[in-house]
Amino acid sequence: MQVKDLMSKKVQMVYADTPVAIAAEKMRTHDIGMLPVRDGDELIGTLTDRDITVRATANQLHPEMIRSQDIMTPNVISCFEDQDVEEAGRIMHENKIRRLAVMNRQRNLVGILSIGDIALGTGDMKLVGALVQRVSMSDAPKPLPGQKRE
Repeated sequence: MQVKDLMSKKVQMVYADTPVAIAAEKMRTHDIGMLPVRDGDELIGTLTDRDITVRATANQLHPEMIRSQDIMTPNVISCFEDQDVEEAGRIMHENKIRRLAVMNRQRNLVGILSIGDIALGTGDMKLVGALVQRVSMSDAPKPLPGQKRE
């Protein structure tokens, strides 16, 4: 099964200069936990609900005064829409992330793949369990089901 078969295709985004308060409102309105951040046409990072909590709220930064780029996670981790879902799961596993930006081969953002998408779309509870466990852990990576230890 390919990533494009499971990903969410209606992607909400924010621009780098979008105030965090507006980004948070967008997350609430659309019931999402991650927004890709753009600077013009370039994807420059992701902003998660956790970024807002840990980097803004915990540091007593006012959400109307700071921009998305100030607290976003740079270096977007992504996969391609035509990749196998298990490969996307491996990328999530290795990077300890719950959501993955999905690109087409022209490097345009076309979707978001979440652990929930994988769970609902594949029914592979071993894969999902391993992903959730890995994302939640802080120690060394554990292999996904069927993956050999190195």
